Amino acid sequence: MLISVLARGYVFLRAAHFGPTVIVTITTFLLAISQYSIIDALRVALAIFAGQLVVGWSNDFIDAPLDIAAQRTKKPIVSKELKPEQLKKSIVFALIASLLFSLFSPLGITGTLVHFLGILSATFYNLKLKPTILSPLPYIVSFGALPWAIYLPAGNQPPLWLFIDFMIIAVAFHFFNVLKDFQWDINQGILGLPQRLGKNASLFISISLVISALLVFIFLR
Repeated sequence: MLISVLARGYVFLRAAHFGPTVIVTITTFLLAISQYSIIDALRVALAIFAGQLVVGWSNDFIDAPLDIAAQRTKKPIVSKELKPEQLKKSIVFALIASLLFSLFSPLGITGTLVHFLGILSATFYNLKLKPTILSPLPYIVSFGALPWAIYLPAGNQPPLWLFIDFMIIAVAFHFFNVLKDFQWDINQGILGLPQRLGKNASLFISISLVISALLVFIFLR
C-alpha cells in the first residue's frame, strides 16, 4: 500500500515538473532561513511548493494536446498514468493549499499577494505568453517576485544583487530549457522568443546570462 501511494505521488510530482519544483522549493527555504526560524522557513517553503504545483500541473494540463501530438511519453498524461480530469482537480486543490499555506505562514497578506503575483504570471505564461515574443516576461516577474515575497513580510528588502540575479537566472533557464524540444516547439507553432531567435542564439544568450549573473554577484554583492 505504501509503495503504491509513493509511486502515485511520484507521478503527480513528475507532472509538476519535479526538478524545477524541487530547486525552487529548496532555494525558497534557503532564502527564508535568512529571515525566519527554521520552522517558519519550512512553512514558507511549503507555501511556495504548493504554488509550484499549481504552475507545473497547469502547464502539463494546458499542454496535454501538444504533448500527446508530440508523443512525449515521459509526460504522465501522455503515458496515461494520469487523466486530465485528475490533474485539473489537483490544480484547484493546490491553489487553495498555496493560499492557505501562504496566509498562515510568515508571508502573511503582503507576502501572499506577492506570491500570487508570481503564480499568476507563471500561469499566464502557460495560457498565453509561451508562444509569443514576450515568453521571457513571466520568468522575470515570477522569479523577481520570489525574494520580495520572502523579505517584505520580515520588514526587509532583498539585496539588489539577489533580486537582479533571480530575474537573470530565470530568463537564462527559459532560453536553455527550450533547447531540448526546440524543433518540436517550432513544428507545433510554439514561437516564443527563444524559438524566434534560433537554437544557437538561445544557447549563447543562456550562457551569457549566467555569466552576467555571476558578474552581478561579484560586483554588486
